[in-house]
Amino acid sequence: MPSYTFQIDVSPHYLHEQSQPLNELFAFAYTVTVTNTGDVPAQLISRHWVIQNDLGHVDEVKGLGVVGQQPLLSPGESFQYSSGCRLRTASGSMHGSFFFVASDGHRFDIVIDTFVLESSGSGSLGRTLH
Repeated sequence: MPSYTFQIDVSPHYLHEQSQPLNELFAFAYTVTVTNTGDVPAQLISRHWVIQNDLGHVDEVKGLGVVGQQPLLSPGESFQYSSGCRLRTASGSMHGSFFFVASDGHRFDIVIDTFVLESSGSGSLGRTLH
């Protein structure tokens, strides 16, 4: 039976130089590494992020690909990209999912666990295996 598994690692960082705390604007970057740990090539088609600040305000981001790309990952291959977001509070969190289509036509989502966006230090590392 085919294995459709991916490991998602996320490393968030506070961007002090792009933030304006007096104007309640806090910028964050995050680097995502997507690794095909299964045995079937699959293409990352779209993303869905849920971004929440400490006041409970939620923004959702949905779209094709990541940073304008839809990488096809063979077993053992990784793809890494960096992106960012802005919050009106000094901390918050993100979680989401990636939608994939395997070379055999199988369609599936990989859940990305919640990770913390924190201006006073480095956020937690998110890791997902499915």
